[in-house]
Amino acid sequence: MSDTFVSAAWLAERLDDPDVRVVDVRDGWEYDGIGHLPGAVSVPFDEFRSSAGDEGMLPGAERWSELLSAAGVDADDDLVAYDDEHGVFAARFLVTAELYGHDPARLRVLDGDYSAWSREHPTEREAPDPAPTAYEPREPRRSPLVDFAGVEARLDGDTVIVDTRDPDEYAAGHLPGAVNLDWLELVDADTRGLKPREELTAILADHGITPDREVLLYCNTARRISHTYLVLRHLGYGDVLFYEGSLTEWERRGGETVSE
Repeated sequence: MSDTFVSAAWLAERLDDPDVRVVDVRDGWEYDGIGHLPGAVSVPFDEFRSSAGDEGMLPGAERWSELLSAAGVDADDDLVAYDDEHGVFAARFLVTAELYGHDPARLRVLDGDYSAWSREHPTEREAPDPAPTAYEPREPRRSPLVDFAGVEARLDGDTVIVDTRDPDEYAAGHLPGAVNLDWLELVDADTRGLKPREELTAILADHGITPDREVLLYCNTARRISHTYLVLRHLGYGDVLFYEGSLTEWERRGGETVSE
């Protein structure tokens, strides 16, 4: 298992590492009013999501460059992102970074979100003043993105198509042949972090999501699949596709859906 999801203890040992940049993706008022991890920079979720950007809800390379440059992020930094929603918003930040060329091996989620840290470690309200950088997005070495045509071509194949929305959404309408794995099934409600590896493996296997198969993920706007995508990578899955357009694009372009 890789360390895509890291503990508060793991991060506490590395806060003074100049190559580790901690990113808080909660709303600005939470960052300022509730407190944040020492040295963490604020890049609120709403600032890196835009329907006017590139594909789907990606913000666009220029906007991404502006945000990370202002936050003092270098292209070779190790990024650890966190939120207060079991890591789903942090995951979206990190997947965005990957799609704009940041090394996936340098991208990590704080497992258990802000609460895991605040239970045992100090927080602060004073915002750091990082020196701006000139962050340059790059082409990823390998992009997991799949487009509308790519999804359509896989509907009748061996790919396991995974709908990560909740069961009610799935029942109302989903891609033909898709299995439903609510992303929250992989999260422990008490710790707010991932369930143990054995449980994760069993849950995925029960849905036919195994490492020997190509996996294609979608939700509504690619937020929830970001978390599942990183979980699968954390577990060593090597062939995972990411439908950035998700159901929003699929329905807009007249893709077939079925209901239950």
